[in-house]
Amino acid sequence: MSDSPDTPNTGPTDAAPDDGSARDFGPDPVGRELLPTATPARTRAAVRELVRPCRGLAVAGFATMTAATGVGLLVQPLLGRIVDIVADHRPPGDITLPVVLLVLVALAQGATTALGLSLVSRLGETVLARLRERFVEKALRLPLEQVEKAGAGDLTARVTRDVSVVGEAVRDALPELARSLLAIALTLAAMAALDWRFFLATLIAVPVQASTARWYVRNAVPLYARQRIATGSQQQQLLDTIAGAGTVRAFRLEEEHTERVTRRSSAAVELTLRGVRLVLDFYNRLHIAEYAGLAAVLVTGFLLVRGGSVSIGTATAAALYFHSLFTPVNAALVLLDDAQSATAALARLVGVADQPSPEPEKPEPEKQAHESQPLPRTAKAGGTVTVTGIHHAYEPGRPVLHDVDLTLRAGERVALVGPSGAGKTTLAKLIAGVHRPTAGSVRVTTNGTGESGAGVPVALVTQETHVFAGPLADDLRLARADATDDELRTALTAVAALDWAETLPEGLDTVVGEGGHGLTSAQVQQLALARLVLADPPVAVLDEATAEAGSTGARLLEQAADRAVDGRTALVVAHRLTQAATADRIVVMDCGRIVESGTHDELCAAAGIYASLWEAWSGTRTTADETPTHHRPDTTTLKDH
Repeated sequence: MSDSPDTPNTGPTDAAPDDGSARDFGPDPVGRELLPTATPARTRAAVRELVRPCRGLAVAGFATMTAATGVGLLVQPLLGRIVDIVADHRPPGDITLPVVLLVLVALAQGATTALGLSLVSRLGETVLARLRERFVEKALRLPLEQVEKAGAGDLTARVTRDVSVVGEAVRDALPELARSLLAIALTLAAMAALDWRFFLATLIAVPVQASTARWYVRNAVPLYARQRIATGSQQQQLLDTIAGAGTVRAFRLEEEHTERVTRRSSAAVELTLRGVRLVLDFYNRLHIAEYAGLAAVLVTGFLLVRGGSVSIGTATAAALYFHSLFTPVNAALVLLDDAQSATAALARLVGVADQPSPEPEKPEPEKQAHESQPLPRTAKAGGTVTVTGIHHAYEPGRPVLHDVDLTLRAGERVALVGPSGAGKTTLAKLIAGVHRPTAGSVRVTTNGTGESGAGVPVALVTQETHVFAGPLADDLRLARADATDDELRTALTAVAALDWAETLPEGLDTVVGEGGHGLTSAQVQQLALARLVLADPPVAVLDEATAEAGSTGARLLEQAADRAVDGRTALVVAHRLTQAATADRIVVMDCGRIVESGTHDELCAAAGIYASLWEAWSGTRTTADETPTHHRPDTTTLKDH
């Protein structure tokens, strides 16, 4: 069990960061500090940055869509021409040419529209793929404490729902929106070409449409942003309830958690219904604009025809032009709804994608020459870890570590022991670089020269190891991509895993992980230790890396862990005191402080906390070679005492 606290609840921040992203940290329903959301200006700038490498494709798509729309605008004049032919009682044969031209226009418009839509879709998918890559890259590098403060639901909602909304907008809304906007602009220009008075009549609808659009955007943007937050909170509550289902049942908290889920779900549903009502009001206002505009065009056409300024066919074309605006205007405004939803989702993705990557702390100038130099793979000289004045708190006012000083000498194996909640895992993660200390410093220096294979100064192995879906060899090469098959076998041999690996159906090519060949808990931990051997870091941190083995595999895993850290500087959060007894030095923690340090014999003689732990633990054993049947030595851990 980790001695880090439950996910902290923190209040909202006071100001937006300076990088152009705005945080929607406001009073979130579950009191979490949500991940940042980009401002509208930063979101637009990010889109321009993503589109810039595809300028040629963007120009080609826009030009093709413009040509397709322009060709389609020939339909109304041709229909007007047919009306004039009929009104003038001309021979039926005069209709042949306009009809043939209508067919050609339809074919040309269909071909150019298909090409234009494909180019715009390709542009959108390319930009979306780049955004996904940036998002995933930054999401994987987010500080763990930031993710914990936001809650897994916030990040999960962005990875799933927000990416889905933006993807749907790119595939469907973006091409149709571009086509609709072009149709509106070119149709208005065509009406002006027929007669400027038709254009003026059309403008009667514009103020109503513009005010409606502004009203909708003003209300929709914050509403959809709140809806995204509510969805994230709902997902977080579901995750918390499902993950803790056993505890919920044990303490008879089913009704309370069901009420919480209901409350979060009701909030999300209420915001969704408010969005529906907003859309209905939006369309009611648009209908007024359509009726007013069409009436104005018809009255203008009637007056112009009666005055002899235009023919009946021209007036018909003008009315058809305005009527043809219904579809693109409605489509554009319908897509405006999707665009607002996608914009809110996009801002949340950009907010994460814009997060700066954490930079490793640089050594002081006078020590620059000999610190943080990677070791050659063959050297295994280890590194020196210096922890100075460490304080750490997951929540303000609730410190976990207090003024911790510790030095791990090159090649030394140090066991970290203490009761649950003493701060062992927190200290291990600080040394591994998973967290940054609230105060104090952690410095890793190396004594070797050359180049390390993985370039990672500290590697962390925990009891929670993930097996990625794919061939076993690929899973091992996560630690070192250029490792040969012989090097993989050598690493597996070092942790006593080669025998079972070669008995798999396809050996190292056997697919493991989700949907593949199942591995036991002990085999999974051996896989993690083999990765450690391949990565070959100067410093290794093992946080209860053998805890999942159980009594049958405990000795095997302890031996594998010993071989994996052989020659390295190692900090071992000991799950069993046999690991501590064989270490070069034992450090005992209690209440976030180091209270004892020394060898096994020294600490036993001191009659302190470690001696009490050892006495309690050894009471479950007789000798190393003889175990009574009523005792369970390998399953007794420090957490039991």
